[in-house]
Amino acid sequence: MSMAAKVVIAAIGVLHVYILVLEMFLWDRPAGMKAFGQSHIQAAATKVMAANQGLYNGFLAVGLFWGLLLGDDGRHVQVFFLACVLVAGLFGAITVGRKPLLIQALPATVGLTLLWLAKMQ
Repeated sequence: MSMAAKVVIAAIGVLHVYILVLEMFLWDRPAGMKAFGQSHIQAAATKVMAANQGLYNGFLAVGLFWGLLLGDDGRHVQVFFLACVLVAGLFGAITVGRKPLLIQALPATVGLTLLWLAKMQ
C-alpha cells in the first residue's frame, strides 16, 4: 500500500473521530451548533439522535484504523470502510446538502483511488 493511501485513510479516520466528538459531545455547544448549522432549540431536540450518529461515525473511524493496522492484509477492510464513508457522503449530499459530498465522499473516493492505484503497481 502506498504511503499516500495510508495518509488519506488515516486522515479520514481522524476526521470521523472529530465528527464523533462534535455529534456526541458538542452537538448542543457552540462548536457543534456552528458545524451543523443548528439553533440551540434544534440542537436540544436532536441531541440523542446526533449522539447515535456520532457513534456510527466512530465505528467508521475504528474500521479505517483497523484496516491500517492490518497493513497490506487489511486492504479489504480499508476498501469496505472507505466505501461506507463514500455511501454516507453521497446519502448526506442527497439529504442534507453539498457539505457531506466534500467532507466525506470526495476524500473516500481519493482513498479508494489510491488503494486501486497501489494495487495496479
